[in-house]
Amino acid sequence: MAEQTPICDFGWKAPDFTLPATDGRVLSLKDIAGPKGTLIMFICNHCPYVKAVLDRIIRDARDLSALGIGVAAICSNDAAEYPEDSFENMKALAERMAFPFPYLHDESQEVARAYGAACTPDFFGFNADLELQYRGRLDASRREPAPPDARRDLYEAMKQVAETGRGPEDQIPSMGCSIKWKAA
Repeated sequence: MAEQTPICDFGWKAPDFTLPATDGRVLSLKDIAGPKGTLIMFICNHCPYVKAVLDRIIRDARDLSALGIGVAAICSNDAAEYPEDSFENMKALAERMAFPFPYLHDESQEVARAYGAACTPDFFGFNADLELQYRGRLDASRREPAPPDARRDLYEAMKQVAETGRGPEDQIPSMGCSIKWKAA
């Protein structure tokens, strides 16, 4: 079932975390934060919404990094129920796709809960003070990629954050598969 992200809570502070990355490092929020802002993305390997736009996520991450935005992706799904989202499979995907950002494993799901992550993909765009400025979609893509000339909502919003410290007032929610929570 498709989930949508909630409306952006402007100014909400990014919760800190320390998580293992697929490249063998252990990274915290301060390791990822960029001088002009930070983008934290909740993604996973198996979700058709993520698969449809992974090449665009990589493109936008590269372009945003060039603007001083720190970028990381986090997978929080229950790998016992969704083996494609295991840490080993995360490593393989990050390597195969040459991710230009750290891909972090939130095995305990504590980080996803702290952020209130709703779906994959779920984008949290913060300014230089780690205050939330964007909680919208990548672009008009859903389970299928949008046309190649679709407006780059995430990129444009984070470019504005890099330049002004503020995100756009009007944001269209991201949509995707729900986070796969472990049984209580």
